Amino acid sequence: MAIRPKPVRVAVALAAALLAVTGCSSPTASTGGTGNAGTLVVATAGEPDTLNPVLNYGVDGASLIFDGLVARDARNELAPALARELPTVSADGKTVTAKLREGVLFHDGSPLTAQDVVFTYQAVLDPAVDSTLRSDLDMLASVTAPDPGTVVFTLQYAYAPFLQRLALGIVPAKAFAGQDVNKASFNRKPVGTGPYRFTSWTPGDRLVLAANETYWGGKPANSGVVVAFVADDNVRAQRMRAGEFDAAELAPKLASGFEGRNGYRVHKVPTADYRGVMLPMGNPVTADLAIRKALNVAVDRQAMVTGVLGGAGEPAFGPVPPTSPYAEPSIAGRPAADTATAIAALDAAGWTPGPDGIRVKNGRPAAFALMYPATDSLRKELALAVVADAKKVGIKVTPEGLTWDAITPRMGNDALIMGYGTPYDPDFVSYKLFSSAFAGQGFFNPGSYRSAVTDAALRDGRDNADPAARKAAYATFQKQLAADVPWVFLTYLQHTYVLKDAVTGVTPRVEPHEHDVANSIWWNVHTWTKKL
Repeated sequence: MAIRPKPVRVAVALAAALLAVTGCSSPTASTGGTGNAGTLVVATAGEPDTLNPVLNYGVDGASLIFDGLVARDARNELAPALARELPTVSADGKTVTAKLREGVLFHDGSPLTAQDVVFTYQAVLDPAVDSTLRSDLDMLASVTAPDPGTVVFTLQYAYAPFLQRLALGIVPAKAFAGQDVNKASFNRKPVGTGPYRFTSWTPGDRLVLAANETYWGGKPANSGVVVAFVADDNVRAQRMRAGEFDAAELAPKLASGFEGRNGYRVHKVPTADYRGVMLPMGNPVTADLAIRKALNVAVDRQAMVTGVLGGAGEPAFGPVPPTSPYAEPSIAGRPAADTATAIAALDAAGWTPGPDGIRVKNGRPAAFALMYPATDSLRKELALAVVADAKKVGIKVTPEGLTWDAITPRMGNDALIMGYGTPYDPDFVSYKLFSSAFAGQGFFNPGSYRSAVTDAALRDGRDNADPAARKAAYATFQKQLAADVPWVFLTYLQHTYVLKDAVTGVTPRVEPHEHDVANSIWWNVHTWTKKL
């Protein structure tokens, strides 16, 4: 059962430090300090487990508290951040050199040096540190600092998207002296170089950030940000209507209730964020390829886009978004249900209808549970749509809304409505989600899907710097995934946000799946103002 956070009021009294007007984040230019330097309150469903980038917080940038060597602009193109220019790559692709921006200070006033960058990346690579990012950097042989302003990354092989990995937030090495990174107080009271500095974190309630007076990028247009954590979609919508938030992400149907409402506007933001049904190989029903293929053609994706998403999305057939240059067009199927094909496939595989209409094979009914997080109204509606479509072809799917604590231990045996996706590179997310090397490792390949063809294609895609070779590798990957159906991909989403009309400076950009504190529509909140 979701814990309802304490109310967050726009007029909440903040610490004196929160009233300071400070610098803005690059690569988006600051609008400069203004008289509209109020605190902005934004609301999101997800709350981080930690505020340490080494332990997976805001790893793709836009984390508000930290900067990486690079950042992404409004078109998601790389721009210099803590590096004074984009790092250079050697001819063989195995040496990457970054020159640091001079005069950058951490929030405690200490200077940024190359050794802080070295420490950050070495901590990720340290087996004693509980970082899920280690596999993202398995191409990294070493990181060194030949002088205080230079960092050199040496790669084991030419990894084409390595510069994008340099958006990882940099932490101060001295903050961890003599401490276990996994248990350090820094994880809940961080110190970064970003446009906002940490003030307080009340779990289940809010994260309070104050403007950073010494930010290297110049002044932001406001004095601080409060991120309210409200897991329940309906509660978040109620509190938005009550005027508690300046901006909030809401499920499409809930957001539509604000369209045309005086004082509010709705933003529908394009994404690479997909939803689908993860089908575990440990379940004797979902392990049957005929069941998986039948479900894949039985679901009515277009009806989900129209009915569940209110038009805020498009049908999905794989993990590489259609907007990507690596998307394989041949995997696209019919967006509407094809029940005749599904029925024929089940008949041919020996799944015959029982007296209650549920198909049976060798005495086993075609039945399984489909889990979803109970507070996520969108995933619930998608689950119910899958249930209805599956029933039409004789497959009984039982929906179960649960807490994540209850879902996690069951993922190896029970299906789950999952969400992932990134606009940055096809290696990101997919390598860990579909590689045999990660089978059964928590949310990495939780259904233990294994394919030698998929493994080879994913490895070829990340080992190769040649764009044509990478495109061929990811085409093979997408085709094999479509043949094996370890997931039934359902929809790509548009993230829907409601904002008060008083808020200005908003610049939406294509978003990944991970978009709570970091990478949401408030990625450039340092440029936002509101009329008081």
